[in-house]
Amino acid sequence: MQLPKVIFGTSGLGNLYEVVPYETKRSIIKECVDNSLDGIAMFDTAGKYGAGLALEVLGKALKELNVPKEKVIISNKLAWVQTPLTTEEPTFEPGVWKGLKNDAIQKISYNGIIECFEQGNELLGDYPSQMASVHDPDEYMNAATDAKDAERRYSDILEAYRALEDLKQQGKVLSIGVGAKNWRSIQQITKDIHLDWVMIANSLTVHSHPKELIDFVKDLHSKGTTVINSAVFNGGFLVGRDYYNYALVDGNTAKGKALLAWREAFFALCKEFAIEPAEACFNFGFNIPGVDSVALSTVKPEKVKHNIQLAVKQVPQAFWQAMKQKGLLEEHYEIN
Repeated sequence: MQLPKVIFGTSGLGNLYEVVPYETKRSIIKECVDNSLDGIAMFDTAGKYGAGLALEVLGKALKELNVPKEKVIISNKLAWVQTPLTTEEPTFEPGVWKGLKNDAIQKISYNGIIECFEQGNELLGDYPSQMASVHDPDEYMNAATDAKDAERRYSDILEAYRALEDLKQQGKVLSIGVGAKNWRSIQQITKDIHLDWVMIANSLTVHSHPKELIDFVKDLHSKGTTVINSAVFNGGFLVGRDYYNYALVDGNTAKGKALLAWREAFFALCKEFAIEPAEACFNFGFNIPGVDSVALSTVKPEKVKHNIQLAVKQVPQAFWQAMKQKGLLEEHYEIN
């Protein structure tokens, strides 16, 4: 499956950090469809995004906009099932998702992934997903209490992929992959499972780009696995938001001070070269050898067209040389 260069993330449709009116969300989706570079709008979504809210909004808006099904690709990352909200706020990620009417529980197993897939398509309505994956297997593994529990959890992940492979064999999805923040978990899974694509989130950005990860991306590409680079703004921090990889930055800690100092220097250099931080982030994330597509998200309809244009925006080499000289790029990174 040939993927568009720009993929639209839908976490904002699930009220990530803030409640967004439905009319605004529909406008975002319309802008994505109307301005897609290749005539195909691809959306990356998940049951975790707003406990299924993003799925519901996406399906409803596409139907209201009367978007032809053949003009849409939907990738649904599976692991969370929508459940009734019985507490004051959702329990699955407290403080992150706002204004929700449902909660979600994690189900990573053969039957759990089948349930996630079927519920996901129910929420999407007339626009079933064509791509499927296990969502955040790294977080699932990190919750292990000991070595035995870690072994059990990894077995659950392999069973989840057996379910995905069966769905693919049955023609219910066209391709299977993985979406994770910790790229090491992707590396582990690819040793046991053949994946059509991988989505690496928060890990391959202008701020963070380990050499081992860059080499891993090259290796995936050489084996025919499509690589999607997601969250190239490190959860919005690199373009001015308060959260770095979904954690609030505390300027009173050493880590927080270092992040803020890096961003201040980055912004100053962008201003000097008349480059928007988002342009630099996208250009860096997309031009790493082996990366096929970049996933971006926004909660502002007016930003969609601009974000898409970032795919063809060129950043001068002099900027990257200055980034290197000021120590804003990792030492190993080579400027081509």
